[in-house]
Amino acid sequence: MWRLLGLTRPMAGVMLLAIACGVLGFCCATFLPVVATRFALDALAGSLPPMGAVAGALVGLAVARGALHYAEQTCNHYIAFKLLAHVRDLVFGKLRELAPAKLAGHDRGSLVSTITSDVELLEVFFAHTISPVSIAVVMAVVMTAFLAGISPKVALVALVGYLCVGVGMPLLGAHLSADAGRVTRAQAGRLSGIVLDSLRGLSQVLQFGAGDARMGLIDDESRRLSDAQGRLSSASSTVAAASGALIMLFSLAVMFLGGSLVVSGEMTVDGMAIATVAVMGSFGPFVALANLGTTLQGTIASGARILAILDEEPAVAEVTDGEDIEFSGTSAHGVGFSYGGEEVLDNVSLEVPQGKVVGIEGRSGSGKSTLCRLFMRFWDVDRGSIALSGTRVDVINTRSLRASEGLVEQDTFLFHGSIRDNLLVARPDATQEKIEAACRAASVRDFIVGLPKGYDTMVGELGDTLSGGERQRLGLARAFLHDAPFLILDEPTSNLDSLNEGVVLRSIARLHGSRTVLLVSHRPSTMAVADQTYSMDSGRVS
Repeated sequence: MWRLLGLTRPMAGVMLLAIACGVLGFCCATFLPVVATRFALDALAGSLPPMGAVAGALVGLAVARGALHYAEQTCNHYIAFKLLAHVRDLVFGKLRELAPAKLAGHDRGSLVSTITSDVELLEVFFAHTISPVSIAVVMAVVMTAFLAGISPKVALVALVGYLCVGVGMPLLGAHLSADAGRVTRAQAGRLSGIVLDSLRGLSQVLQFGAGDARMGLIDDESRRLSDAQGRLSSASSTVAAASGALIMLFSLAVMFLGGSLVVSGEMTVDGMAIATVAVMGSFGPFVALANLGTTLQGTIASGARILAILDEEPAVAEVTDGEDIEFSGTSAHGVGFSYGGEEVLDNVSLEVPQGKVVGIEGRSGSGKSTLCRLFMRFWDVDRGSIALSGTRVDVINTRSLRASEGLVEQDTFLFHGSIRDNLLVARPDATQEKIEAACRAASVRDFIVGLPKGYDTMVGELGDTLSGGERQRLGLARAFLHDAPFLILDEPTSNLDSLNEGVVLRSIARLHGSRTVLLVSHRPSTMAVADQTYSMDSGRVS
C-alpha cells in the first residue's frame, strides 16, 4: 500500500482539493439537519427567523453538498484514471524489458488477468481509499471539537463510535475475509489461463472429444473462484450489518447520555437535541471506510501481483550506453549456455562471414534454436562470447543490435489486424513497392493479391484464418521488409510444400553478397543453398 501510495505524489494538489471538497461536503450534509433542528427549536421558543432565510440556508447547504460531492468524486476519479494509465505504462514497459526470456515460463492467462482486471482494481485504492480515509480523519476531529463545545462526554462517546465504525469495522472485514482477496485474484488468473488455453486449442479439443473434460475443468475452477468471491461477499454483508447496528447503538447512547445530562443539569434540552442530531448525521465518512477491509483485500492482492512484475529483473538488460555498429559479419566463440539447470550448448564456435549463407543442421533438440536466440541476445551466454562486427553483443546498443538482425522463427505470430498492418510492424514507413517486393521474395504476393481485399484482408487472432505455410511466408516477408543486414532463419520452410520451398530458397540464394544469412533447418534441400554448413548435435557443433 505504501508503494501504491507513492505513485500519487505527482497528484498531491488534486488529492488535497478532493479532501477539502469531501470535508466541506460532509460538513454540509452533517450540519444541514443540525441547522434545521436549530431553527425548529427557535420556532418552539417563539423566535423563528424569517422563513426565507431558513429556506435559503437549508437549500444552500443541500446544493453545496451536491456540488462538493461531485467535485470530490471528479477529483478522485481524475487521479485514479491518470494513475491507472501510468501503471499500465509501467507494466507494459516492464513486460517489454522481460520479454522474451523472462516471459517464456509465465502463465499467459495470468498475465492477461494482471494487466487488465488487476490494474482496474487499483481504482478502488486510488479513488475510494486515500481520500475517504483522509476525509474521515478530518471529520472525526471537526465533529469531536463541535460536540465537545456542547458536552465533552458526548464528544467522547461519539469519538468511540467513529473509531468503532471507521477502524474496527475495516479490521473486522479483513479478519473475516482472511486471504479471500488474494485467492480470488490468483484464481481469476488461473481461470483466465485455462479459458485461453481451451480457446487456442479448440480444434484439438473437438478432434479428440475432450470438450466435456475441458468444461469440467473450467467448471471446477469457476466454482473455486465463486467460493472465494462468496467469502468476500459474506464478509462485506456482515460488516455492513454490524456497521448499521453500531451507528444505531451509538446514536441511542448519545441520546440517553444527553437525557441523563439534561436531568443532572449538565446540558440543556436544546444541546441534547442538537448533539443527537449531529451524531446521527455524522457517520457518513466512517461508513465509507467500513467495507475497506473486504474491498481492499482484492485490491491489495492485485497490487502485489502488479508490483511482482515491476520488481522482476529482466534476463538481459537493454544497453543504451554501448556501441553502435555497422554490420560486417558475426561469430560465436566457445559458447556455453544452460537453461533451467540443464546444459544446452557446450563450447560452440562458428563464423558467419558477411554476405554469406551459413547453414546449421541437426535433429530437434540439439540446440539450434537456442543458438539463434543467443545471437539475438534474448539471453546472455554463460561462457564464451557472441560478437557482431567484432563487438560482443552485450556491449552493443540494443537498438543498434535489433536494427542489424532479423529473426524468422518456425511459428510466426500475427497480430489481430490486416495483412498490411502485420507487415508494417517490421517497417512502419515502408512503401507499397517495398511491401510487394518483400512479399514476392517470400512467395506470398500472389496469395495476398488473390484475396478479396488484398493487403487489407483481416487475419484472425494468432492468424487462425491462415494456414501454417501462409503464416510462415508472411513472417518471411516481414523479415525481408525489415531489411536487416543479418537474417536469422530458424526452420523457414518447415511449413511449406516443395513448390513454395523452392521459391523461398531461390529468394534466399539471391541474398548472396547483399545480406548475411544464418539458416537453420533439418531439411537437406534447404541446406543446399548454404555456402557453408555446420552440424549440431547435443549442444556441440562440428
